[in-house]
Amino acid sequence: MIVDSLQNASRYFSAHPLFEAAFNYIKNTDLANAADGKLEIAEGLKAIFSNAPGKTREASCAKFECHNKNIDIQLCISGNETIGWKPREKCVTPNGEYNDEKDVQLYHDAPDTFFQLTDGQFAIFFPEDVHAPMIGEGAIKKLVIKVKK
Repeated sequence: MIVDSLQNASRYFSAHPLFEAAFNYIKNTDLANAADGKLEIAEGLKAIFSNAPGKTREASCAKFECHNKNIDIQLCISGNETIGWKPREKCVTPNGEYNDEKDVQLYHDAPDTFFQLTDGQFAIFFPEDVHAPMIGEGAIKKLVIKVKK
């Protein structure tokens, strides 16, 4: 997992061949006025914009998730978002089977730690990072970029 601010995004371009294109998309997009929805940015990159009320810890942790085929770049555009995290190797209680179509594995385990993102901060979740996003009060506007592994 990586947690940082957009001004430092170029430090991570070498971590994956599509990261530079993903962060260039972020840099060249009017994030504040982007409509909710999904769109294909380029081959291997999908953007998902949302503006929704924050969830309780319990509601988010009920869908404690990770992905096998994609890396998530989760950017807080506005609001205060808390995210729970735990390394996948420490998760021992799956919540159902892996859903190949949705590329999601859920766990009953609880996060080891929680951290907060605010405007212009992002987290990168690799397949080994189990995460519980969207915890908070009030509206949270965010962008998730799905990066093909």
